[in-house]
Amino acid sequence: MEKGEIKAYIAKRVAKEFHDGDVVNLGIGLPTMVPSFLPDDVKVILEAENGMVGAGPKPEEADPCVSDAGGQPSSIAVGGAFIDSATSFGLIRGGHVDATVLGALQVDEKGNLANWIIPGKMVPGMGGAMDLVVGASNVIVAMEHTQKGNHKILKECTLPLTAKTCVTKIITEMGVINVTDKGLELVEINPEFTVEQIANDIFMNYNYICSAFKKETGSTINQYIKNRRMSRAIELMHSGERDITSLSGKVGFSDSSYFSKCFKQYFGVTPKTYIKQRM
Repeated sequence: MEKGEIKAYIAKRVAKEFHDGDVVNLGIGLPTMVPSFLPDDVKVILEAENGMVGAGPKPEEADPCVSDAGGQPSSIAVGGAFIDSATSFGLIRGGHVDATVLGALQVDEKGNLANWIIPGKMVPGMGGAMDLVVGASNVIVAMEHTQKGNHKILKECTLPLTAKTCVTKIITEMGVINVTDKGLELVEINPEFTVEQIANDIFMNYNYICSAFKKETGSTINQYIKNRRMSRAIELMHSGERDITSLSGKVGFSDSSYFSKCFKQYFGVTPKTYIKQRM
């Protein structure tokens, strides 16, 4: 996956977690991209801890009096409200936020979260994170799977914690991981990656990943990846991709001939024939 595609991919997957009417708090950075990928039939109420319920999209013309919790220009949706900080944190601490989405420096198998400081480096402060991750019903960590090759999903966090046992789900460019009482469970895989790659970038054991995945989904990882890759190939074809070599690379095949063989086994025709007949 291209580096420039990662954040949008993660945000698009996070958007599938919400239901119509949910009250959602979005952290700064990647999480602010999520509303752009919400389905048309899902309307969420965005809460900003600095005092907005019903926050709107980034405006074309900024109002210096309206900003999000990260200090960036924002707007207020029709029917939205401005509230004071005490009321805002009352909503959060009172359990009225359905979900919060935020990034992380580290997450571990118990759902412990470290996302506010690297010792020795200057930071502005923790912000509202420790209240949000304890008060929200669902805590979704949206982040890149690794940081410059270093693991971010660990057996135990080594950085100062924001909160303990708070994370419910981790979404990265490689897949979706649920945090359970028994540990981490891989429940969805990006077909552009292999389970070996994911296992190498998490402390989890390869065999455990395979057994936990089948228990959760009813499908083997290999079959799941094959299904996703073929589905993605069809999507790309309908989006205008016609070059078989480029197409095979985009869905995780290094050999276009092998991709064509798998495609024919799956759909009964070669990719070139499919394009000719359907496009």
